[in-house]
Amino acid sequence: MITSTANSQVKQAAALAKRAKARKETGLFIAEGPKMFKEAPKDWVEKVYISETYLEKEPAAGEGYSFEVVTDEVMKAMADTQTPQGILALIRQPSWKLRDVMGKETGRKPLIMVLETLQDPGNLGTIIRAGEGAGITGVLMNRETADIFSPKVIRSTMGAVYRVPFVYTDDLKGAVSEMKEEGIRFYAAHLKGTKDYDEEAYTEAAAFMIGNESKGLSEELSGIADSLVKIPMEGQVESLNAAVAASVLMFEAARQRRRR
Repeated sequence: MITSTANSQVKQAAALAKRAKARKETGLFIAEGPKMFKEAPKDWVEKVYISETYLEKEPAAGEGYSFEVVTDEVMKAMADTQTPQGILALIRQPSWKLRDVMGKETGRKPLIMVLETLQDPGNLGTIIRAGEGAGITGVLMNRETADIFSPKVIRSTMGAVYRVPFVYTDDLKGAVSEMKEEGIRFYAAHLKGTKDYDEEAYTEAAAFMIGNESKGLSEELSGIADSLVKIPMEGQVESLNAAVAASVLMFEAARQRRRR
């Protein structure tokens, strides 16, 4: 049993919870709680830690895994949340390719989210979670977008992060151009949209572009979109939260594809 917060394993987990640099250097991230632990692909799981109190309540919690028992105090030092759920795992970061985001391996028709400099971890996690529900094939992001492996994003995905392919790129415009050559049509969510979002057809290979929460899409990226679309508003509201706007677009595409 690990009883000291000075233990090197405890320090490593705490660093992974707090610092993007530690996550990048180790290729690991933390997943807290029984749901996120149980849904993780088994071959992604590097190490498991279970608090003594939780193990007393759930004796089979770590069944099938090699795990370390820690005191409740140590678990609190390792976790990102104020009230840890008693189980924490170190998970290996997946390595997806652009072809995975396009659904090449599964044969699915592409439905992609392109995110430019999205800063809020909650927005990113919600888009991935909603995206799985809407049937997207993957997510493409620039490096300035929030760290998908941060604990807040991981929690917000509710497990979808294990199943939705995603790729960060240093050249977002170049990656978009590459996908356009594959016949994917790009729709940019934009206040200057010339069409309402539900006037376009998304039954063929499609991708939605969502920009920064305060600045929106850059002119460079919106300039290569095939169409600028807007979500019509009532009242005095000018725009929607990025995750809400993305969800509206994704589920419209899902609706059209179901009807077809």
